[in-house]
Amino acid sequence: MPRILAIDYGLKRTGIAVTDEMQIIASGLTTVDSTTLISFLKKYFNDEKVEKVLIGEPKQMNGLPSESAPIIEKFIVEFTQNFPQMQLIRVDERFTSKMAFQTMIDSGLKKKQRQNKALIDEISATIMLQDYLGRKL
Repeated sequence: MPRILAIDYGLKRTGIAVTDEMQIIASGLTTVDSTTLISFLKKYFNDEKVEKVLIGEPKQMNGLPSESAPIIEKFIVEFTQNFPQMQLIRVDERFTSKMAFQTMIDSGLKKKQRQNKALIDEISATIMLQDYLGRKL
């Protein structure tokens, strides 16, 4: 069974998470510089079978798009141009960064480790993906 990949896209960094081949468990994969994301995905899709990609949809508390929405929309255009056959699913990413930070605290990471924004992005993508898997069942 192909994997599902989740992207927590940011202007500077992008957190990436992926499922196991049975699509049961979400795990953080990496964080990449957003300027190199398309080339990273090309290599990853070449090496691994991926069925669909989740991309976070930033919303405000009232459900309207957040100020970062245009940045992500621009990336989505680039993504669909490069990967026209790949199924793309938008998922609500509200609170994932806060949940990621809380996960780091709950895991016992020291304050210095919790300041690692790349790790927060990777955990955020993992939370989005695990939430999607939980709703899919």
